[in-house]
Amino acid sequence: MGWTKNRERLHEAAVSTVKAISKNKKITSNTGLSQRPPIGNHIIVPAAPRSTKDINRWRGESDFQAFWHLFHKDIGQTQLTLPARMIFNELEISRVELLGCKEYKGSIKNISDHTDARSNSLEDEKSLNFLSYGANLWLKESVLLEMNDNSKRIRNKFIEKYKIDDSLNLIKKNLIDNISNQKLFQEYCLEFLKSLELYKESKDEEEEEELENAPGSTNDIEDQDHEIEQDSDENQDLDIKDFNGEVDIDIQEAIDDIDDTSIEEELDMLTYPNNEFKSQIKKDYSIYTTNFDEVIEAKDLVTNDESLRLRNQLDNLIKPHLSTIGKLANRLQRLLLAKQNTSWNFNLEEGILDNSRLHRIIANPTYPLSFKQETENNFKDTVVTLLIDNSGSMRGRSISLAAICTDIIGSTLERCQVKTEILGFTTKHWKGGDSKKLWIINGNRSNPGRLNDIRHIIYKSADNSWRRSRKYFGAMLREGLLKENVDGEALAWSHDRLLKRPEERKILIVISDGAPVDDSTLSSNREDFLDNHLREIIGKIEKDSPIELQAIGIGHDVTKYYKNALTINRAEELGEVLLDELTKLFND
Repeated sequence: MGWTKNRERLHEAAVSTVKAISKNKKITSNTGLSQRPPIGNHIIVPAAPRSTKDINRWRGESDFQAFWHLFHKDIGQTQLTLPARMIFNELEISRVELLGCKEYKGSIKNISDHTDARSNSLEDEKSLNFLSYGANLWLKESVLLEMNDNSKRIRNKFIEKYKIDDSLNLIKKNLIDNISNQKLFQEYCLEFLKSLELYKESKDEEEEEELENAPGSTNDIEDQDHEIEQDSDENQDLDIKDFNGEVDIDIQEAIDDIDDTSIEEELDMLTYPNNEFKSQIKKDYSIYTTNFDEVIEAKDLVTNDESLRLRNQLDNLIKPHLSTIGKLANRLQRLLLAKQNTSWNFNLEEGILDNSRLHRIIANPTYPLSFKQETENNFKDTVVTLLIDNSGSMRGRSISLAAICTDIIGSTLERCQVKTEILGFTTKHWKGGDSKKLWIINGNRSNPGRLNDIRHIIYKSADNSWRRSRKYFGAMLREGLLKENVDGEALAWSHDRLLKRPEERKILIVISDGAPVDDSTLSSNREDFLDNHLREIIGKIEKDSPIELQAIGIGHDVTKYYKNALTINRAEELGEVLLDELTKLFND
């Protein structure tokens, strides 16, 4: 069994293990970006890593989720400013991780590796995420971990920022001594925050409310996740054996079963799940190597501060069109919700008595009673994928239009409970990257196939919250991101992701400005190499796939490729054009 298949089994095992350790069978889960701290009885477990070398880091995240639900109780929150709240949360996260490692010795390596990985991901020393994480490391350092250099740097910046000295050693000792007592631990946390001059017991209420409702605050996060079912019941005292029947697999057993599948095969399987779609493609398209390709989440392309700046930039682009967008959203929402709602059949001989027609019986006692019955409208459960061309030719006005389209379509569909996935595609380099270098080293054989390193971007997965993900949409405006485009492979990748979704109806909308371009590939193969591959992929999807394919051309007519396509040239056209097209889609 290959690593890819084991990744799926590992993810299932991780969820089952979280439920078992936490002794909480009511936990719900989905795959995506983990939330710290978790909210309610819901966990988000990242997809299993592509390589075994990252397995401990990944298990560290699922271990934390389990420890949080086992050791953390909702006991009320104190009003805190945003910096204080973030430090307070990080200390609580550190507490449950330390307590979990104390109770479950086998998790120490996992938590340690995950801590190192988290430290490596933080670069902006001025960000609140960076500084607050220093509190987590400050508490852990003397108890559990040998920290890597990045962890030490973050801890030292935290100590330097808040002028922490030996006078706080007693508080630190009290925190460590009371990790098993959440109430006392939190009291010492507040004492610690007082010493840092981040907390006062008496504050002006208006000021506190303003700070608590600041963007990115804990309250803001909780509001964003209101859709997650909250369950305040106490965890049941369940035995781990109660979970054995859910997933008949052990994590270590799954790892041991992994064979020596090559990186090429792994990426190949990831790009084309089950190889069902790829097997139909002609043999005249080839890839020199997939070793340097990547599928990356948008959050990993930008720092937190940069994502906020780019999001603000996108919001400014959208502002002139807010009235049009509002009309679009309301009209489409009415259309979709009308299709989803139930309706009534009247004047029936059985069912529920129709009170609105009782007056007729009063007027004429011989008139028969009228009944009604509720019926479900035929609205298919739907998921929509937006695939955005992130190539260099989209720079400027085109990528701005694409980003606005993404925000409009995505937000409107999400409001109507239609799940939406946002993807992008580009390359990692101009005119070839590591793939081309390897080709040159190996002798420059003719017709090598695709020679650039592709980059597929996940801005939002279908199961992730819109409010959490939208702050990363501005990343497509980031300088240096837009390079070249291999449309055929991106289309096949997004198609196969969508094909695996459980929804009955699946719609794929491509937003692009035209033809695929990759100079290194086109200069070393036939000039129609990429073009033919794109046409072939489109033809197969339109002919054989259950997925509905729609294209939006930004400034260029793309009907020469796509059967169902429209063109947008100016921002002023966005509202009506998108409304007409989406209405057609959902009126089918």
